[in-house]
Amino acid sequence: MRVLCPGFPPRLRAGQDMDFACSGKQRKEVAAYLERAGCEPDRRFNNLNGDRQLYFNAPSGRPVDVMVNQLQMCHTLDLRPSLRNNSLTLDPADLLLSKLQIVELNPRTRTTSRTCLAGVPVAPGAIDPGRFGAVLASDWGWWRTVTGNLRKLPGLVDGLVPAGARFHPLTAADELLRVADAVPKSMKWKVRSNIGDRSNGTSSRKKSSFTVP
Repeated sequence: MRVLCPGFPPRLRAGQDMDFACSGKQRKEVAAYLERAGCEPDRRFNNLNGDRQLYFNAPSGRPVDVMVNQLQMCHTLDLRPSLRNNSLTLDPADLLLSKLQIVELNPRTRTTSRTCLAGVPVAPGAIDPGRFGAVLASDWGWWRTVTGNLRKLPGLVDGLVPAGARFHPLTAADELLRVADAVPKSMKWKVRSNIGDRSNGTSSRKKSSFTVP
């Protein structure tokens, strides 16, 4: 968010971690680089989970997470399309989806989502409607969680817009809801939608995964 929205105040908190992403082919190279930089690997965790996530402690004591190919939280987000860009960050649509996929948003996640919507336009090359819609159209669980959070956004942000905002976050949220509703849905989505919330569940910890069938 600091790279995408440099005009907003940085979000600072004690023990703030650093999140990175890489492809599976690059994970050994990334791990070696971090160790050369003085980061201490959690070898047991990395040996067990290194195909999807790596964990380190920086010399400052800050945790360092490296997502490999995908982010597994309440849902699974394939990060490989984002890794093809030339930006220092993942695509803004993926950054936003990584927050909106959490079933129960905490204050920190709400603030990050609001910042993204207020500082980055809904447009190709930014919060790309095509990418956003494709993720939601392929999986009903994704669609249900993300649209639910977007609809709750007016109450969650208390009507506040960050100082220096380029866009109103609620206007952006409405635009993304229209994208989510209009995008053609997959057969898997349609079948799963007939079941509704009866098979839904929650998990928001990075080191555990949950996928709505």
